[in-house]
Amino acid sequence: MCLECKRYIKEGDSVSQFDSICEVQSDKASVTITSRYDGIIRKLHYNLDEIAYVGKPLVDIEIDASKGVAPEEDVVETPPMSHEEHTHQEIKGHKTLATPAVRRLAMENNIKLSEVVGTGKDNRILKEDILNYLAKQTGAILPPSPKGEIIPPLPKSETMPAAPKDKARKIPLPVSRPLVFSGKDKTEPITGFHKAMVKTMSAALKIPHFGYCDEIDLTQLVQLREELKPLAQIRGVKLSFMPFFIKAASLGLLQYPILNASLDESCQNVTYKASHNIGVAMDTEQGLIVPNVKNVQVCSVFEIASELNRLQALGSAGQLGTNDLTGGTFTLSNIGTIGGTYTKPVILPPEVAIGALGKIQVLPRFNGKGEVFKAQIMNVSWSADHRIIDGATMARFSNLWKSYLENPASMLLDLK
Repeated sequence: MCLECKRYIKEGDSVSQFDSICEVQSDKASVTITSRYDGIIRKLHYNLDEIAYVGKPLVDIEIDASKGVAPEEDVVETPPMSHEEHTHQEIKGHKTLATPAVRRLAMENNIKLSEVVGTGKDNRILKEDILNYLAKQTGAILPPSPKGEIIPPLPKSETMPAAPKDKARKIPLPVSRPLVFSGKDKTEPITGFHKAMVKTMSAALKIPHFGYCDEIDLTQLVQLREELKPLAQIRGVKLSFMPFFIKAASLGLLQYPILNASLDESCQNVTYKASHNIGVAMDTEQGLIVPNVKNVQVCSVFEIASELNRLQALGSAGQLGTNDLTGGTFTLSNIGTIGGTYTKPVILPPEVAIGALGKIQVLPRFNGKGEVFKAQIMNVSWSADHRIIDGATMARFSNLWKSYLENPASMLLDLK
């Protein structure tokens, strides 16, 4: 096994415990490796963007021999850890479960981990536990920062100024990349998430895809979201349309579980998944990634929005773990955030269905009285595995999902 490596240090640099040394990326996850010691970087075993091999040294760190440790230490690269694999820290005679990132967050805010109650598995301390501890100490709600920093509460005498309203409508311009002409062909190896995409799409070619498209009137949902956005913002969460799309899909999967299933390689057995781990396709600098929100069937819309905020922040930073990127059972791709109305999404094996959402447009439509009104219209394109899903099932699921979104109050009857 080998990993693509990006480094943050150079020879001669001084490092402290938990300082970032390098970022390693496999075809499933991207993880930052931190220093275990205070010392000076004496040797780098790999250049920037070279392939690092598991079990081989990454860097030599010279540490203070007076502290009773060997004068030089090789930092050996290990496979990326998932969120379920945590390191241990000795505190007052017992082991406290916490990731290096959580320990560093606690250290930066002068918090003793022994005073924090862990809510994770086996009482592990999560990032949210540190944030909640800080909130109790300050008596404030701390919204998450994109860079993982703690945002201090505003003094009572200060208020946030209202954002100025633009009188003229701003027309978004397409983002263009600078043109670079080298005059020579360039060959690069396929690595990281791109390699995973090659494997997944090659496997998807074996699936007979069935397509189905429809349009959704989101007028009521647009109004509801505008009412709920300030409430979510007070709780430190950005509320987009996606949590509603995801929750409506989960409610539909309860009625049509065949769309939340998998088919074995011999096409002899179908496994109906109990958990709705709904993936969300994201376009990042590292390429297409599809993290998933776990157990949507037992999550509220707000909980889904909070988890999406976390996944999007980690995805932008290239720090999604294996647990976030695996175990998906159903996928939604919001291609409309970039542009376009219809597309033909490709199923991600071993899943059997995927939906692609177009952009929301204000279009004229007729009501029951034949009157023209402005409607917020979005198109959806579904692809399903035609070996086990027929057109009627896909259409009925889409109709149910559509009804939840066009009449969002109806979701209240089925929420648990």
